[in-house]
Amino acid sequence: MIKKAIFGGTFDPIHNGHLHIAYEALYKFNLEKVIFVPSGNPPHKLNENITDANLRYTMVKKAIKQENSFCLSDYEIKNHNLSYTYKTLKYFNSLEKHTEWYFITGVDCLMDIESWKNYEQILKLCNFVVFNRPGYSIKDIESKKNKLENKYNSNIILLDIPLLDISSTNIRKSIKMGRNVSYLLPYDVYNMIKRLKLYEK
Repeated sequence: MIKKAIFGGTFDPIHNGHLHIAYEALYKFNLEKVIFVPSGNPPHKLNENITDANLRYTMVKKAIKQENSFCLSDYEIKNHNLSYTYKTLKYFNSLEKHTEWYFITGVDCLMDIESWKNYEQILKLCNFVVFNRPGYSIKDIESKKNKLENKYNSNIILLDIPLLDISSTNIRKSIKMGRNVSYLLPYDVYNMIKRLKLYEK
């Protein structure tokens, strides 16, 4: 069976940490593709000032253009309603009924999954892959993982990779402070941010 992953996120901006995670998932799970899906209107970030979806889409496009195993979907940004993960997974499952789907997200989402809309559907529609972030212990993650798997008969996979402390939030803050962030971003993404003066205000 063909195996593909959906890598959802705001990607504001996409950075080298995202690419590191995507490559590790690609190789560890023998995936044919990793599909980056920039969020359109994420319900958990309605009160935040998020960069225009088309700009975020373009940054992801620039970041992954050299990798044939990575591709990009505008499914969520073309949909003007709230971006719900269960809808995205249903869409991709309907497109490719014989593909085994993986969904890649941060461990913070695992801890919070039971507050997501139709979360039981999410856990049934994919292999739920989580990568660690600073501030979470492996013991707490394993405990939550086991609890959810037993409760919902789901498959949750902890992506065991070196922890990279790179975040879009910190990159935006650093740019606002005038710091150099070129080493954290793909070359073309950094140039686009500089050219358009993104995150400077």
